[in-house]
Amino acid sequence: MEWLNYHHLLYYWMVVRTGSVAAASSELKLASPTISVQIRRLEEQLGEKLLRRVGRHVVPTEMGQVVYRYADEIFALGRELVDTARGRPTGRPMHVVIGVHDVIPKSIARWLIEPALKLPDPVRITCREGSAEQLLAELSVQRVDVVLADAPISPTVRVRAYNHLLGETGLSFLGVPRLVRQYRPGFPKSLHAAPMLMPSPGTVVRRNLDQWFNALDIRPRIVGEFDDSELRWEFGATGIGVFSAPLVLETHLSRLYNVQRIGWAPNVLSTFYAISVERKLKHPAAVAICDAARHTLFAKTRRPELGGSVHDRCGADPKLRWGPPVPRQYSVRRPSA
Repeated sequence: MEWLNYHHLLYYWMVVRTGSVAAASSELKLASPTISVQIRRLEEQLGEKLLRRVGRHVVPTEMGQVVYRYADEIFALGRELVDTARGRPTGRPMHVVIGVHDVIPKSIARWLIEPALKLPDPVRITCREGSAEQLLAELSVQRVDVVLADAPISPTVRVRAYNHLLGETGLSFLGVPRLVRQYRPGFPKSLHAAPMLMPSPGTVVRRNLDQWFNALDIRPRIVGEFDDSELRWEFGATGIGVFSAPLVLETHLSRLYNVQRIGWAPNVLSTFYAISVERKLKHPAAVAICDAARHTLFAKTRRPELGGSVHDRCGADPKLRWGPPVPRQYSVRRPSA
């Protein structure tokens, strides 16, 4: 059996943690050349380059990030072992790193993540926000445990991961009371030429809205486009235009911004996914997120007849392993009599 030299691993972990060989040598009370030699030996043993220089600092490579995470767990367990042997409470919480796609409304992200903090055992969360591409890249090298996204993995993304459907919800159109009085009668046709605050082009919800408007031959007057949904809602609260939001947020936004529903579009679905490298979620925090989303947050907005279904167990949809299925043709559904 080939054994890892944990002294070499400690020196590497300290360099990454402090950001430089010099800072690590000061903390470890060792000469910088000694630390550099030990790290090179670790790289030789693993057969991978672990560090690269950026200016005056060194940063881990992709493999270096993986090694650092393992080292972090190893030395945390070592500290816990010493505390246990000496009769001290460890108090070491379970750690989960959650990637949040930057198009997901912050309120929904909070509601999705909050159940992880209510587990019987203490949990420490780290939330990282970014584009889907950035977060999936971090997921592929295990820098992130689970990614929360508004769409399944694109077929163009070469990441071996699985999609776990959390839920789906229709859209509400909201506005200040003056706009409600003007545009609620005759909805949705009343939205033709109405001042509208829209999500940015290229987002999933924008594509769905554009399809819905086109199917109904509605042409709203776009007065603003926003990357950030909550900034769009802030402008909507001033009364400059009508805005859309996921149906599950309607009550929350009505209280927060003093707005009301003009109408709703149950066919314009916002979907939410947990993406992991596991076919079935195993991390207790990720399982708690999944269970709460499916049985609480989106339980009242399940509409299997509008496409998709919410699974009772936190496993992946096998059809969504590498990306979305062939898109369905969009159609406007009339309510049944």
